[in-house]
Amino acid sequence: MATSKKKTGKKKASKKSSRRYGKKAGEKVQRSMEEMKSGKLRSGGSGKKVTSRKQAIAIGLSEARRAGGKVPTPKKSSKKPSKKRSLKRRTGR
Repeated sequence: MATSKKKTGKKKASKKSSRRYGKKAGEKVQRSMEEMKSGKLRSGGSGKKVTSRKQAIAIGLSEARRAGGKVPTPKKSSKKPSKKRSLKRRTGR
């Protein structure tokens, strides 16, 4: 009869090398979130006050990207047909 050992420990993955965002990116996002909460964060193009959490994160990431931080490239949006076009196709006009 052979004795078998059970594996109880999990494999440790090295998280340091596989970080998706760098420290600079985290700092920029944190700063932009604080500015949004205090009402000082403005969007670049129009200069309107930012109220969306997602928009504040996007602003922080783009600032980090410009500063040379480790940030993945933004996702490309897929081209969706407009509602008018899809209505024209359905009605045949």
